[in-house]
Parts: sequence; C-alpha cells; structure tokens
Amino acid sequence: MIRRDMQEVLDIESLSFEYAWSEEEFVKCLRERNCIGMVAEHEDRIAGYMIYEILNTRLHLLNLAVAPSMRRAGVGRQMIGKLVSKLTHRRRRQILLEVRETNLEAQKFFRSLDFKAISLLRDFYEDTTEDAYLMQYKQLESGGYTPVNRIARLAS
Repeated sequence: MIRRDMQEVLDIESLSFEYAWSEEEFVKCLRERNCIGMVAEHEDRIAGYMIYEILNTRLHLLNLAVAPSMRRAGVGRQMIGKLVSKLTHRRRRQILLEVRETNLEAQKFFRSLDFKAISLLRDFYEDTTEDAYLMQYKQLESGGYTPVNRIARLAS
C-alpha cells in the first residue's frame, strides 16, 4: 500500500464498515515499524486491502476489506492466503484478529478459512459498546510432518 492508494482504500473502507477508519488512523498505523499495508489490484484498480502487524510470535490482522464489486471473487481469500504464507514453523505460527459480534459475514468468511473464535472480548470497540470475537488461525505442521528427535532415537 502506497500513498496514492489511500483514496481508493478510504472509499472501500467507507463502503465496507459502519465505523470506518479515517485517513489519519490509516496513516498513523502505517507509520509504525511493524505495521504492513497490502493492496490487491484488478485491472489497475484496488480490489481490496489489508493491514496487519508483525509481532514476535504472531501476525495480527487489523483491517481487511474488499471492494463491493469484487466480493465473492476470491480476493479476500487470496489476501488471507498471502498472510498465511508469511507464517513460519519456528517463530510466527498464528494469526489473530478481532471481528465485531454483529459482523456475521466476516465471521463466516474467517471460519471458512480455518480461523476459530477463541474468546469473546467485552466492550472491545471504542466507537460502540459492541463485543468482539477474538479469532485465531494456527499454523499446523506442514504435510503432517512431526519432528523427530534423532539423537534420542539413535540412543535407544
């Protein structure tokens, strides 16, 4: 995400959320060293975007939206796939995000991508008293591979 993307991002944001982020909130977040903004493009237009934080042991998805004309075309799925590809078996093995209790579409979307609701966060949002679900995606061992302690095996 670069500066010239901001107007299209703000347009998608306002069409997607009742309590949309302001330009100042986007800029403040993106100035943080560990905060990354990515856009998905289709025919020289922004089809969607996501903003996430890179933390020591996990990624934290802060915001994700797809342009209304591009919904149900796989854009969100591709963006989450890109985020999942950034997980590693050694360090960052999970993605966390919060979803408004009333945002059933987002809950269903993330569940379809193997995210699980792990807790309820009471009065989570500053703009309302609405609760949020904390959702988690956990990286599994690739291909069912289980690490083997070869030294212990050789010693027996």
